[in-house]
Formats: sequence, C-alpha cells, structure tokens
Amino acid sequence: MTGMKSDIEIARAAAKKPITEIGARLGIPPEKLVPYGHDKAKVSADFIKSLSSRPDGKLILVTAINPTPAGEGKTTTTVGLVDGLNRIGRNAMVCIREASLGPCFGVKGGAAGGGYAQIVPMEDMNLHFTGDFHAITSAHNLLSALIDNHIYWGNEQAIDSRRVTWRRVMDMNDRALREVVCSLGGVANGYPRETGFDITVASEVMAILCLSEDLADLERRLGEIIIGYRRDKSPVRARDIKADGAMAVLLKDAMQPNLVQTLENNPAFVHGGPFANIAHGCNSVVATRTALKLADYVVTEAGFGADLGAEKFFDIKCRKAGLQPAAAVIVATVRALKMNGGVKKDELGQENVDAVVAGAENLARHIENVRKFGVPVVVAINHFGSDTEAEIEAVKRCAARQGAEAILCRHWAEGSAGITELATRVADLADAGTAHFSPLYPDKLPLFEKIERIARDIYRAGEVTADKQVREQLRLWEEQGYGGLPVCIAKTQYSFSTDPGLRGAPEGHVVNVREVRLSAGAGFVVAITGEIMTMPGLPESPAAERIFLNEEGYIEGLF
Repeated sequence: MTGMKSDIEIARAAAKKPITEIGARLGIPPEKLVPYGHDKAKVSADFIKSLSSRPDGKLILVTAINPTPAGEGKTTTTVGLVDGLNRIGRNAMVCIREASLGPCFGVKGGAAGGGYAQIVPMEDMNLHFTGDFHAITSAHNLLSALIDNHIYWGNEQAIDSRRVTWRRVMDMNDRALREVVCSLGGVANGYPRETGFDITVASEVMAILCLSEDLADLERRLGEIIIGYRRDKSPVRARDIKADGAMAVLLKDAMQPNLVQTLENNPAFVHGGPFANIAHGCNSVVATRTALKLADYVVTEAGFGADLGAEKFFDIKCRKAGLQPAAAVIVATVRALKMNGGVKKDELGQENVDAVVAGAENLARHIENVRKFGVPVVVAINHFGSDTEAEIEAVKRCAARQGAEAILCRHWAEGSAGITELATRVADLADAGTAHFSPLYPDKLPLFEKIERIARDIYRAGEVTADKQVREQLRLWEEQGYGGLPVCIAKTQYSFSTDPGLRGAPEGHVVNVREVRLSAGAGFVVAITGEIMTMPGLPESPAAERIFLNEEGYIEGLF
C-alpha cells in the first residue's frame, strides 16, 4: 500500500505500556513478574502454580495453507485476531513461539507479526529476547560435553562411542556443521567419533521445555533423554550420567513464560520455539495453560501449513497436555493461492481468478484435514492491496463448498478495526461448544502405522516406504515400551508431499521415511522424510548480508 510504513517503523512508533500494567490487566501482581527492561517480563512459577483451580478459557488455533514466497501472514493474523477479540469486548490474549536466529539471518525473517498487527518489542523478540534459546543451547551442549567426558574418564556406563546419538546444537543455519568429527588431536582430547550439529529449535531439549508442565516434570523428562546405547544395544539416559539436574538448573528461568504486548497493548505470551518442519512447531504448554487461566479466549498458532503445524498441535501438544481446542482459523491469501495454482511470483499482481480456483484446492484440503480432528473451522483471507473482488469471491466460494466461511481481514493495514468480523465469528464458534476434539490416531497404534495414518489421511500419500533398518528400529522401540508415543514427521513445509516444488493438492505420492529418532524425554518419535535437514543451510544471498546498524544505532534489514 503506497505510503505505508514498514513493519519496523510501525513497531518503533508503538505506544507501549509498562509491562507491569499489562500484567496488572491479567491480575498478575508486579512482584510476580521478573522484568527484562520495561517492556517484557517473565511470569514467576509460583504465580502460575496458584492458578491451578481457575477454569480454563477457550483455545483457538490459527493455522494456514502451505507457505509460499508470496506470504500468508499467519502470525499477523494470530495477533490481529486477539486485538480484534479485545476490540469487540472479549478478554483475549495471544500465545506464540519465539523466533530462531537461523531464519532471521537466513531467509524467512522475523516472527512477530506485521503491519498494524504486531507484538512488540519486535527487535528484541527476533534476536536474544530473554535468553531462552541460549539457555536451551547451553543445556543441550552441557549434556554433549558430559557424554564425552564420561567416556574419557573410564566410561562407567559402558557407552558404545559408535552408538552415541546425542548431537550438539547451535541457533544458526550452518550446513558445515551437519557432520563433524570430534575429539581429534590425541589422547588428551578424548576418543574421536563422528557426530554433528542440529539447529537449536530441533533440539529435544527445546521440545521438552515446550511440553513440560513444571520444573519437576522438566527434570524428569531431561533424565529420560536417550543419549546413546551400550554394546548390547541397551539405552543410556541422561540421568545415568547425572546430567539432568544441572540441565534443569540452566533451564530454570527459561521455563517461565515471557509476557509482552501487541501494538494495541493486549497481553501476549511468547515462549518456546520448536520448528514445525523438523520438530512439533508449538509454543510452550506452560504458556498456553497459564493463558487459559488468565483470559477467556486464547489464540495460538502452529508452524507452517496445517499439514505440519496443526497436525502436530493436535496429535502431540493437545494429546500430551490434555488441551481441548474450541475452534480453528485457516489463513490464506489470494497471492499464495495463485502461486499454488501455478502463477509465478512476478505475475501475482495481475488478476487471475482461474489460478485462484486451481490453487484453492490446497485450502480445501486443509479445511478437510482440520475437520478430521473434530474442530470447527473458519477461513481468514489476509488482504493484500493487489487482491481483486473477483479473486476474493473465488476464495469465499471455495470455502463455502467445504461448508466453511471465508472472511476478508484487513488487520495488517487497519489493526483490530480490520478484523472484527472474523473475531466475532471466531468467538461465536468457540462459544457454541460444537468442537469434539479427537487426535487422528490412538496411542496403541504401532509406530509405523501412525506414520502411515498421517501420510495417507493428512498428506494424501499413496504409499509410505522405509528401509528395513528403519522398520526394525521402530519395532525395537515398541519392545522397549515406546510404542504408545505419538510421531512427529519432519517434512518440507511447502507441499503436502515431500517434494517442495509440488504445490496445490497432490495425491498418491510416495513418502519415504529415511531416518527415525527417539525423543524419549519429549515423548515422541521423529520420522525424517525427503531432504529435510535438522541443521538448515543459508541461502545464496542470506538476509544477514543486508542487516546492519544505521548511523542512529537502529537495526536495518532484519524485517
């Protein structure tokens, strides 16, 4: 839109309230906040514990179609919806994930919303924030150091150094660290072995922090982490080498949710940040549960499209935490639907109703999928200035054919005033009590059959393949008592298939599971498909090349 301020200009001009005022609105006394400056704070664990007897508000999930370079605006819509709910007189707050430095300096950019539907302080949230990711990285790598140290000093647990499965992490995209050899340089440096790095948001410690109920549960889960195997293939856990206590100490403050605010001074929790394509893609359970005690409506989001984020939100987070979502919003843009319909990015400004209709098959598939979990759905059309009336009507007709309503939203340009229609509809859906949530598969289903169920019912795959070694590993975990865990499929976010270039609504494709990992502490099994990497690489022209401090000391290029 001509003359529109940039996201960062809007964020810097925000009239933020002191974080103690935001806390007071939620009934949080100032002494129960741990401030990080004037505009962000952590909520103390003892205050959270005191809320246990309060009734829960209604949980609303915001998800989306498969992402494209055209943009969908899922976080922007999540934030705008909370502002809209408060504008129509409802007591609502938002829960989203923290941003990883990897995509900020890679290609994706910030993760705090956009336009006049943002959470602030934006720069802090997209950089170091309150140090949670650093704490997670440190706790993870402390365990890595203790493993090699245990082997060096006699190896009391008889760890087979060839079967150490615990890798190291850092919160950055760095393909050079995917496969490394450590402990080179002679006897004094230990026993050389092959290992590697994952990005912090793929760490099991991140998943554990996001799924733990409290500090005691956190330490128990950390102790359950399987770090490797002995020669007899029996598992070695973190507690076996006495690592769980020190790891929990490093994570003590990180377990407390971070309280910030929207541009319209509505409360927001920003806490935890597992990726949705290589992890489970949801903010922390403790933040969501706390928000449900403090507000009548809690709006949260799940990463990427509904095939990844929503499925994992329902099958992992809601299953493990006992959450009952009341409604779901699927975000779509005319531009993204046109890309799914075959239009190139540089041609998106031209009206093309036929491409919208073709690409809307992607939206229809997501509507069908979310309904499989027993949750009512409404579609949010995130408005762009280039959208035409004919294109918008085509999206509405597509949603109507699926029995859903599609509502045009202008929150990016107008803030809460541009999303009141969606807010009213979502509140009505949530209040109606028509949700009958149920996960996609039962706990007792064998692990490989769980993978097949997701691949066939959500991805619409025709076949799921895996090497004998993968199938044997799953069978062994079932024998060891892990068969009841849910599965977390690592897959490209750009397609229902494992081919990122296959847009729209493909059917009958093959999903190949090339590797499986057991996250015993987090409580799920990771199935890695396609070319997905747990340590991403930087693009040819990373965003970092265009990020700098200007003469006034402000950050440029981050958003």
